[in-house]
Amino acid sequence: MPSHSVDGDHAARFARQRAGQSGYLIPWLEGRPVGHAEVRWTGCEAAEVRAAQPGCPEINGLLVWPASLRSRGIGTALVLAAERLARERGIGVMGLGVGAGNPRAAALYARLGYLPTVAYVDRWARLDRDGVRRERTDPCVFLVKAL
Repeated sequence: MPSHSVDGDHAARFARQRAGQSGYLIPWLEGRPVGHAEVRWTGCEAAEVRAAQPGCPEINGLLVWPASLRSRGIGTALVLAAERLARERGIGVMGLGVGAGNPRAAALYARLGYLPTVAYVDRWARLDRDGVRRERTDPCVFLVKAL
């Protein structure tokens, strides 16, 4: 499974999980990983989101891979597993961000009961094919669901 994000690569996610900052969820199908999602107990890093939703954990980096496996319930299962983990911790809310250019994911999250709360710009870095760090920005909306 590819992971080109500088701070969101698999090793970084496992390190945050070991430190108790997150839970890293990986679904398996026929003996191979087919996606991931990280539940960041520390919440979204965007200042606008932190101000509007203090203390709200965030589902981050949700991916179903390869794309041919999408629309088979794997993403839904990841979101529901993240919500279950939050409820087990006594947390009554969950949030996630969705990019303006991702209407398919936005429709999934709306179907699962997530409501828009605040617009923000997601800033992240990825490594290109040559290993060069490239800064990225995406206009997003942070969605929240009461559990």
